[in-house]
Amino acid sequence: VCWTRSWRVEQEGVTVKGSPHFSPDPDAEILYKAMKGIGTNEQAITDMLTKRSNAQRQQISKSFKGQFSKDLTETLKSELSGKFERLIVALMYPPYRYEAKELHDAMKGLGTKEEVIIEILASRTKHQLWEIMKAYEEDYGSSLEEDIQADTSGYLERILVCLLQGSRDDVSGFVDPELALQDAQVRLSAGEKIHGTDEMKFITILCTRSATHLMRVFEEYEKIANKSIEDSIKSETHGSLEEAMLTVVKCTHNLHSYFAERLHYAMKGPGTRDGTLIRNIVSRSEIDLNLIKGEFKKMYGKTLSSMIMVSHEFPIFTPVCDINITERPRCYDLCAK
Repeated sequence: VCWTRSWRVEQEGVTVKGSPHFSPDPDAEILYKAMKGIGTNEQAITDMLTKRSNAQRQQISKSFKGQFSKDLTETLKSELSGKFERLIVALMYPPYRYEAKELHDAMKGLGTKEEVIIEILASRTKHQLWEIMKAYEEDYGSSLEEDIQADTSGYLERILVCLLQGSRDDVSGFVDPELALQDAQVRLSAGEKIHGTDEMKFITILCTRSATHLMRVFEEYEKIANKSIEDSIKSETHGSLEEAMLTVVKCTHNLHSYFAERLHYAMKGPGTRDGTLIRNIVSRSEIDLNLIKGEFKKMYGKTLSSMIMVSHEFPIFTPVCDINITERPRCYDLCAK
């Protein structure tokens, strides 16, 4: 019964479910014709790739190579441009390879996009992290852990490596009340700087304890410190370490709320943070994007669909987000004012 309920919730969260009458060869031919000759039929590409699951896209890519002796992703790159290219190429990557790519891109060149690394490592299960590490090494010939160590330092490096090691218990519902109180006291000691080693002890607790246990730790901490764990982190840490610790706490409380917050962040204010928007929509579209949409509405009083439309991303994200097409004219009227 529990498995059935879990499966139903998972299916309710999926926005891209693939075609029930799928055949890769004719799909590959449609894509070839859409890019053949002068001009590109972007609508045909959108209609095709956003209505296929990732597994189906991989089969289309294989068929495309067999029929036309061309790499589909590279062909798409040569025919498309801008954020449309970025979205379509993201859809073509197998999930773990895509996340490995995002991590690699976050560390290549000058500077490190620490928020991308934090977002991915703090929000994935240990199985997902293991698959991402495997894909990273296969595609880039180096260890993800070693590359993170080379690009970060201090407590931030420690928390990222600790998360990457995937030691967290993802499934246990058991909570030891005494251990939870002890863990809460470690955080209190770290905040009061009684012992220099307590900060690392609390980082280890955040990265290795189950979500159910951490929820009890947060409750116990609030009782003994008279403030929330979030307020404690905000007042006693700063910068990327603060962001990393808060992200773990947010994902522990409600993973869907965390992703709703990330999507809102990507679109608020002037301009759009395209990388954050595309990464989170693509990576969650076959997992829980519908559930994230529900949290988004609760948190911000507007639908994710409407905010995407106002940010002028509507034509690209409509099928991926499963946006209600009837909302489109209202949005365009608003944009025209």
